[in-house]
Amino acid sequence: MTSATFRRSAVSLLLVLALALPLPAQNIDFSKGKSHIPFVFGPYTPQFVPQPSLRNSPRIEDLIHEGKLYLSLQDAIYLALENNLDIATARYGPDIAETDLLRTKAGAGTPAGSFDPTVTYDFGWNRRSQPQTTTFIAGTNKLLQTPVANTFTYSQAFHTGTSFSILFSTTRTSTNSNRTAFNPSFNSSLQFGFTQRLLNGFGFGPNTRFIRIAKNSREISDHAFLQQVMDILSQVKNAYWELVFAREDVKVKEQSLALAQKLYEDNKRQVEIGTLAPIEVVRAEAEVARTRQDLIVAQTTLLQQQITMKNLLTKNPMDPLLALVEIEPAEPLEVPELPEVIPIQDALQIAMEKRPEIVQAQLDLKNQKITVDGAKNAMLPSVDLSGSYTGAGLAGALNPLAVFDPVFNRPPSDEFIGYFQRSFTQAIQGVFPNYGFGVTINIPIKNRAAQAEMARAQLQERQAQVRYRRTVNQVIVEVRNAQIALEQSRARIDAAEKARILWQETLDAEQKKFQLGASTIFLVIQAQRDLTQARSQEVRAKVEFKRAQVNFDRALGRTLEQSHITVEGALSGVVTTGLVSPKLPGAGSNSR
Repeated sequence: MTSATFRRSAVSLLLVLALALPLPAQNIDFSKGKSHIPFVFGPYTPQFVPQPSLRNSPRIEDLIHEGKLYLSLQDAIYLALENNLDIATARYGPDIAETDLLRTKAGAGTPAGSFDPTVTYDFGWNRRSQPQTTTFIAGTNKLLQTPVANTFTYSQAFHTGTSFSILFSTTRTSTNSNRTAFNPSFNSSLQFGFTQRLLNGFGFGPNTRFIRIAKNSREISDHAFLQQVMDILSQVKNAYWELVFAREDVKVKEQSLALAQKLYEDNKRQVEIGTLAPIEVVRAEAEVARTRQDLIVAQTTLLQQQITMKNLLTKNPMDPLLALVEIEPAEPLEVPELPEVIPIQDALQIAMEKRPEIVQAQLDLKNQKITVDGAKNAMLPSVDLSGSYTGAGLAGALNPLAVFDPVFNRPPSDEFIGYFQRSFTQAIQGVFPNYGFGVTINIPIKNRAAQAEMARAQLQERQAQVRYRRTVNQVIVEVRNAQIALEQSRARIDAAEKARILWQETLDAEQKKFQLGASTIFLVIQAQRDLTQARSQEVRAKVEFKRAQVNFDRALGRTLEQSHITVEGALSGVVTTGLVSPKLPGAGSNSR
């Protein structure tokens, strides 16, 4: 094999693997930005954001056997985490919040200015031609000057409310004048300046206000995402148990049809031997038609529930691999002898610690407090202390056209003879220093804008306090209702089981009485209907208990841990644990 052939084969293999494997999780911290190291132009290039993967995860293929998707509840949870598009959409929330944090780190909106250092370079070249009415000043009627200017500026603001700048400029000027001592001449200037805010915008509080808010908002976004994951996983669990009910209800309707079919066949034989009126066959046949219709409705409901599950668990429910696949729930519909009992105070304590809504409301209160403090500082007048120091330099080559007289136009001192290096050295060494300071006071007379901002910040803080109390109350109500529903649903199962047993006994009795001629076909059919309804209600009661467990976990904020999902797994969408259920027919022990 030639080297070219080998390379082509290697590339083909890599492409196949890239298409077959899921995209790796991208752990990008958008709050840090790109550095100049190792790529010097890094900060000026866009951050790489990978394209979303819209292909179903390989786990789905592992769960399909003989044309059926055998699905345990845990597998459904893992599939939702990997494929659910609502979760995938919410996963971008924390990253977007990180970009806001990065922007505030740069000093956006702060009184002091940009915290990111800024370097500015200006270059200018000019050719000036000026007519002169006399030769006395310039020594010519046509004065030509060609200045070339270079200016470098460095500026930066700091969290203390201080802004700082360094400016270096140099200008080279050539002329045709014989009245100037230098041609060309070099002027240099090195300036240091600062401004310190003393009232409005002073200190770390006002200048780090938006950074602290952005950090809290980043954490709020994390908890909002976790809340979304909890909601989706709860929805998946409830949909799973609804699918179980739909499948069990089909079985109940099949049993009902079998009973009606048996009654029809028995009546038909009795009519043939002359022991039963022909009208009873018609009634039995009508019951067969009714139960068959009920079965069709139940089967349709099952198909619709499967579509719902596919939409929750896949990125593309119309994938040819899934389009015609039937979902087979593998989770047994078992219920505990007694429901989980947690003292109400303990349950409320768990919810207060784990519910994402509580944490979000607490962080919102912190943000509102920071906003109030910032608005309070912004009401103060502006008092800014500024200072500057400038070193100047001048040098040049003696003008060969210049004519010096000993009285009024003497040659310059040797310390000015030179080029750019001489003027730059003078500016650096401070041979010709200039310095000073000043205070700028800005007092808005009515200050109405600041008053409005302060009042608005206080009102929003009060609103956040009420909103927090409302959230706490809502959580308390949800926990209590969920616990009551859990207890009641368990009691409902016992009642449903007892009702099913009694209706089964009633049907048996009516059938015996009918065979002895002591009952009617109408009563037998009614008993069959009652038994079918009791069976459906028993299955429904068990499913409602499962749903109550799901809602109880959601109310306590422990959906993730009860689903065996870590926060890291929820954020990345990559499940590192979890075996395919060994109860599934034909399933191996594939792991992810």
